Amino acid sequence: MDNKPYKFALIGYPLGHSLSPVIYKAAFKDLGIDGSYELLATESEDLVNQIKYLRTNKYFGFNVTIPHKVPTTLFLSEFDEYVDLVGAVNTIKIKDDMSLSGYNTDVWGFLEAIPKDISLKGKKAAILGTGGASRAVCAGLYKMGISEIDFYTRNVINSAPTIKTLREKFNTIKIQSIQNTLMNSLEDVDILVNTTPLGMKNYSEDNCPVNDKCIESLQKNAIVYDIVYNPLRTPLISKAIMYNKKYICGLDMLIYQAQRAVEIWFNQKPDFKNLKIAVLEEFLINQK
Repeated sequence: MDNKPYKFALIGYPLGHSLSPVIYKAAFKDLGIDGSYELLATESEDLVNQIKYLRTNKYFGFNVTIPHKVPTTLFLSEFDEYVDLVGAVNTIKIKDDMSLSGYNTDVWGFLEAIPKDISLKGKKAAILGTGGASRAVCAGLYKMGISEIDFYTRNVINSAPTIKTLREKFNTIKIQSIQNTLMNSLEDVDILVNTTPLGMKNYSEDNCPVNDKCIESLQKNAIVYDIVYNPLRTPLISKAIMYNKKYICGLDMLIYQAQRAVEIWFNQKPDFKNLKIAVLEEFLINQK
């Protein structure tokens, strides 16, 4: 499939103000690729027809977001180890025979944003939330050799099937499910990861998912990682800064997963800095 321009899209619902077109257009420009990227709002009942449309209209690949990351795995003819680990896909390459190769670059993005001098082998993590994003985070921590994870959830009973699946897939990790209202200290935690939408713009942007006491209780070298990327400085990241904790913002994860997707499609990696500049410029434009 060498048709030009190369066509790509993001499918999901709702898509809102997605940053994906900004990132991918910057990536294509950086690599000198004649490519387009569009948002295709796709409700669950339209998923089959949308995938058929992408196949028959000579798209080179596409990205997948909520709520289609799990059901789209049913259409794959092959997939990478991260799709296997997480049970979800977010990047598709359409091959010459119209079959779909699937990849999960969320895990890659999560890992790449963690500085290389940080080791989590044999250590403990706390993950806020048990939704789809928590699976990618769990897989990433598994790859880093984490030994224990506490999942904090709004409803332990409703989260039980997810926790059961994670225990089966990652049986070398001691996994606990804890009601988030019972969180009173994180003193034994080496990395705290927020996978909930709390703190997200236009959702609950003033809400921090962890109280001051717990953030302050984190040990000196603990890391606070918020996968929410809009706003750039979430309430959780602001609290981490206030209490002098190491932190990682969600924007880097977002850009790294897109960078990996482009590498999958073209065997070339766009410059991370150029992609980040494009996104930051977009934020500045929207704030005016």
